[in-house]
Amino acid sequence: MQENRIAPPARIQRNLLAIGERRLLDWLCARMPAWVKPDLLTGLGMVGAVLIFAGYATSLLDEDWLWLCIPGYLLHWFGDSMDGSLARFRHIERPRYGYFLDHSCDGIATFLILLGIGVSPYVRLEVSLIAMVGYLLLCIHAFLAVRVLGEMRLSYLNAGPTELRLILITLTFAMLVLGDKQRDMEAMTGFDWFVGSVGVVLIGLFVVQTARSVRKLARIEPAK
Repeated sequence: MQENRIAPPARIQRNLLAIGERRLLDWLCARMPAWVKPDLLTGLGMVGAVLIFAGYATSLLDEDWLWLCIPGYLLHWFGDSMDGSLARFRHIERPRYGYFLDHSCDGIATFLILLGIGVSPYVRLEVSLIAMVGYLLLCIHAFLAVRVLGEMRLSYLNAGPTELRLILITLTFAMLVLGDKQRDMEAMTGFDWFVGSVGVVLIGLFVVQTARSVRKLARIEPAK
């Protein structure tokens, strides 16, 4: 009995670092030992997310724990970017399994990272949750677009997950240099305004992209 296969969605990736990142990932894939499997890389990405959460959370005790976030971000990038790349490079894709596992782990990792930022002494939890809502709304839009448009959008405003990680790494360095642990103060800090603004932008992107997709679908399926 022939296995049912699904056609892969068209990948839309226009982030600033896409070309250079793709060359690097292809170079790494060609040199990856045979014992390294996509699932192992997915697991490494999740270890990175846990390290990021731990770094932010333990900064309550000492700001030097923030340094733990930096290798966490690098490990998360490596695992999250390489798992699917390696599977495609070796032609061992499992479309349903990989899609489900990868995006499930992405959701958990996003939750851990933004929760960690929210429980740190630098950003209020409610502000971090706004960013989490915005990111997850964009994820919902991407998942719906795969189903109804057959396209997987991996970037918005020329930025994708890699650019977001670089922004968060920069934010972490700013916490180390400029942060004074104003968590309990009534006034909003610069970190609060930055993270909250990013969340508002992400929510706005979700609204705009949803409207565009609805108009496109209306042309494909006009009212009768």
